[in-house]
Amino acid sequence: MNKKAAANEVQATDAAQEKIINDFSMVIATVNGSGSQTANLALIRALFRMGIPISGKNLFPSNIKGMPTYFIVRANKDGFTARREKVEILIGMNPETFDEDLNDLVEGGVCFYPDQFKVPEARDDVVFYPVPVKQIIKDQNPPRALVNYMRNMVYVGVVSEMLGVEIGEIRKALETHFKGRKKAIELNMQIVDASALWARENLVKKDKYVVERDNQTEGMIMLDGNTAGALGTIFGGITFIAWYPITPGSSLAEALQSNLPRLRKDEETGKQAYAIIQAEDEIAAIGMIVGAGWAGARAMTSTSGPGLALMAELAGLAYYTEIPIVIWNVQRVGPSTGLPTRTSQGDILFTRFLGHGDTQQIMLIPGNIEECFEFGWRSFDIAERLQAPIFVLSDLDLGMNLWMSKPFDYPEQPMDRGKVLSAEDLEKIEEFARYRDVDGDGIPYRTLPGTNHPKAAYFLRGSGHNEQALYSERPEDYVANMERLALKYETARGYMPKPVIRETEGATVGLIAYGSVDPAVNEALSRLAAQGMKIDYLRIRAVPFTDEVYEFIHKYDHIYVVEMNTHGQMHMLLRLEVPDQATKLISLTHNNGLPMSARWVTEAVLKLEGGNDGQ
Repeated sequence: MNKKAAANEVQATDAAQEKIINDFSMVIATVNGSGSQTANLALIRALFRMGIPISGKNLFPSNIKGMPTYFIVRANKDGFTARREKVEILIGMNPETFDEDLNDLVEGGVCFYPDQFKVPEARDDVVFYPVPVKQIIKDQNPPRALVNYMRNMVYVGVVSEMLGVEIGEIRKALETHFKGRKKAIELNMQIVDASALWARENLVKKDKYVVERDNQTEGMIMLDGNTAGALGTIFGGITFIAWYPITPGSSLAEALQSNLPRLRKDEETGKQAYAIIQAEDEIAAIGMIVGAGWAGARAMTSTSGPGLALMAELAGLAYYTEIPIVIWNVQRVGPSTGLPTRTSQGDILFTRFLGHGDTQQIMLIPGNIEECFEFGWRSFDIAERLQAPIFVLSDLDLGMNLWMSKPFDYPEQPMDRGKVLSAEDLEKIEEFARYRDVDGDGIPYRTLPGTNHPKAAYFLRGSGHNEQALYSERPEDYVANMERLALKYETARGYMPKPVIRETEGATVGLIAYGSVDPAVNEALSRLAAQGMKIDYLRIRAVPFTDEVYEFIHKYDHIYVVEMNTHGQMHMLLRLEVPDQATKLISLTHNNGLPMSARWVTEAVLKLEGGNDGQ
């Protein structure tokens, strides 16, 4: 250690001795297109491998290069992973936003920054660590083409040294990222090691924040929801996908492209047992899966709001002709183009009634990556059982960001192909009528193209039809068909995933939420409980609602409905379903494009219940 560092060590504040262990929100502020992803993933993977509960959120702009991008790492010893509004640690690498980024730092926060940046005098309540990024890079002399990328590895080394992130875990994280490519690993580790050494010799720790090895992530995985959903569809027997690129739905299809070649090959021939097509637009994509679903394939597409809008007519066709398909809608902020790289739950009502006329669509709403995987395979079973389109409504926060999970439970039960008649089945019956309700549940029987029997064939049409699938404009045929479809929708309730309910003895207040807001709600309920507030919580996982939702609503004096959209769309839907309880339901909406925080939920409830969060 040099003399200057030794002198500084003597003057280290008492605050540095009061450790805050494994509990902070760290924001890495860079420029979009500067290659920071490798560095960010190295840090978060290292923390995860050290057993620290974490989540990672990438807030990126909708352009390709030049605008600000932020990577947020939430570490919490109690396992809370929602976005935290307060920022304790800032890695400020963007000169254009540096002053603004500092405004979000808490008193006593920490800032790592390139030493050529000017620090505003107003933030004398922050611990600053200037880093000679350019000099470290110059000394290490990486390949000229990689200089900009290597700059990001400087903060990995410095931050690891100052917080206590194990360098060995950084190496393992890079080995994962580069898939064992030794040259790339060593090149990055050269910068990391040099930067850590510089920090060790030149910086004295004056802040409170440290990380220490824990065992809370042992046996767990870290993944984004889109990849989890893609894996689920593979284990659900997907055979056909057509899609058109759109943020944030594209990465689900891309995960299928990456994983299908190794997971879905014919065991005998070695050939691929699937087809995947990037269509010319969203209309073509859904048209292809409607055709594939009619032919008996397990078919799906992935999209987001603008793409779903284009799919509306053919979604209505699939509903009316009763063709099983799966549509993943990874929601983003609308209307129109909106904020393509920000999260929202703004497509609830649009999806519920997607298609003109009296259309009722079925929705599955995952709240974590385990459910993304589960609903990936389960959606096909439900689609074929009900002979209907199934919409899986995720969102950008759940779909594109990193979450912890226990390993997925793989489906053990056989695939449910629903009411499909074989040639042998047709031989035993007097007449096959495609749209006849034989069992009284609204679900007819179907045949698949190629079934070798004279009774098997029928005409598929989106126009009016009778039980035999023949064209009809008779009012009684139309009414009978629509009443049967309504009955099928009621039958669907029995196949929906039940809600998750968290109960507290003596609670008189309820809270309903769904999807990716679940981590924020759970953390908020813990804060509210600490203030003596007893609230029961129900997380909706599907529409149509199951009996448990109605029972929950009838149970409490009032119920808060928390969601990420402007007008309270789930709140509206619940009021439609239980009009006699409508006055009990209180809408709490958050819709600024950022993931919901526990602080926001806590303050929103306290504002109406009385009290003060103080955090």
